[in-house]
Amino acid sequence: MTEFETLLDYRRTVAQLYHDVRTSTLSPEATWARFRAGRDALFAAHPQSALGPAARARFGGLRYFPYDPALRLTARVEPAEPETTVVALQADGPTRLRRCGRVRLTIAGQAVTLALFWVEGYGGGLFLPFRDATAGANTYGGGRYLLDTIKGADLGHAGDALVLDFNYAYNPSCAYDERWHCPLAPAENRLPVPVAAGEMAYSS
Repeated sequence: MTEFETLLDYRRTVAQLYHDVRTSTLSPEATWARFRAGRDALFAAHPQSALGPAARARFGGLRYFPYDPALRLTARVEPAEPETTVVALQADGPTRLRRCGRVRLTIAGQAVTLALFWVEGYGGGLFLPFRDATAGANTYGGGRYLLDTIKGADLGHAGDALVLDFNYAYNPSCAYDERWHCPLAPAENRLPVPVAAGEMAYSS
């Protein structure tokens, strides 16, 4: 297959993993375990893995915090003042992120707010990056992603509320290999509280 076909296959597989999460009849923790196994398989063997060939050869699985049902949250999206941030990415050029809403949550007993962004361009997509108090210690220093619907990372809705399950928080590709360049969490999405759920810092 061509490089573009393998990328298409990778995107299809990721989208299917998230579809299976949204439609699962298993327990939340069993659904999460199945998702983790599928993601590990992609990292270990797929030609479009974020890991380089040498790292794939010694890959033993991504590290996660234990599943925490208290960090599976839902929230209605509130209006937010639209503002566009331009992020310069080495491979992709300028990427425009337009603030399109906010969600209010309670994490570790503290009320917090996160901005949602729409990736501007053909088709577009919802994007939610964040950085929390575990960054640089237990998790990647640049922060993590929770939603990126262009890439298939979509946890769906519960009624009219957005599902925000931090057990599915994951590292951007730049956490695994320096050849990647990724948009990171803006200042307004840097949380003062620890989010001890989801993927931990990558260790080769």
